[in-house]
Amino acid sequence: MTKLDHIRHYLKEENADLAVFSDPVTINYLTGFYCDPHERQLFLFVFQESDPYLFVPALEVTRAGQAVPFNVFGYMDSENPWEKIKTGLPQIKTSKIFAEFDHLNVTKFNGLKSIFGDNFDNLTPYIQRMRLIKSADEIEKMKIAGDYADKAVQIGFENISSQNTETDIIAQIEFGMKKIGINQMSFDTMVLTGDNAANPHGIPGTNKIEDNALLLFDLGVVSNGYTSDMTRTVAIGKPDQFKIDIYNLCLKAHQSAIDFIKPGVTASQIDAAARSVIEEAGYGEYFNHRLGHGLGMDVHEFPSIMEGNDMIIEEGMCFSVEPGIYIPGKVGVRIEDCGYVTKDGFEVFTHTPKELLYFEA
Repeated sequence: MTKLDHIRHYLKEENADLAVFSDPVTINYLTGFYCDPHERQLFLFVFQESDPYLFVPALEVTRAGQAVPFNVFGYMDSENPWEKIKTGLPQIKTSKIFAEFDHLNVTKFNGLKSIFGDNFDNLTPYIQRMRLIKSADEIEKMKIAGDYADKAVQIGFENISSQNTETDIIAQIEFGMKKIGINQMSFDTMVLTGDNAANPHGIPGTNKIEDNALLLFDLGVVSNGYTSDMTRTVAIGKPDQFKIDIYNLCLKAHQSAIDFIKPGVTASQIDAAARSVIEEAGYGEYFNHRLGHGLGMDVHEFPSIMEGNDMIIEEGMCFSVEPGIYIPGKVGVRIEDCGYVTKDGFEVFTHTPKELLYFEA
């Protein structure tokens, strides 16, 4: 059964006529075709009984037609997309329609309602569930993306110097990845030195790499449509013992969570396995985000590995484990690997060593 067949089967179960997809990543997941429409409109229409239709900007029609074996139509920038959709789709009864509520903005939703009326239900939970359990092929692609992330952080390590700024190192990482065929990072690469790393989502800038401090790398790549995500924190020169102790505490929390993961435990229990280590040491207030997030074609996917989420963990789920300790003005540490749940544990996609590495500035 293809992924589109699963959608049709779900529509039949729910006595619905049509599913409308607007997230380019979901459309890629279902069809193998990807484009970023920017401000233009992109939709996949999947009917219960008839063939799908893919609606794209006119400049993407040829490429889309080569990628999918079903109906493709489009619109020029000067045309009204909603009128083109209305006249381009078959006249099929649509009394109940599903759409991706988590992706629709007001303009898209109002446009769809002008064609189909108000009887929309939310398709996001079903799509999240479809994408939650990765196939063996997907996991292999994510292993490759993880290998590239290891290569990327190694380039970062090779460019550590007191003469370089955070953004200098980022430029070298991304240039090096393009040279080996990686055209897209999973997100904006982060290299944060010293106190800047004490902000969980710090903004890299012209800060020179500090000596006797910690340096944080957070990065990932997109390979074959799948993402990677990793964080490593390393020592520059000779950081004081307090910084080293905080690093080792974070590493202990990280490993405690990884060792705990297996099918049958809950997401909240995994979070607690790491968080309790940090809390018992007296630094709980400085771990101020969830332990992890899902990963796949998007770098942040369902589910959240966090307190209060009692979802049962299953084999084939992929997510991050990334405890952090951020003490403003003193130190920031995060250690992150993403991986997949096996029949009896958890295998990571990234393999850069996690014991504290030392570099000279």
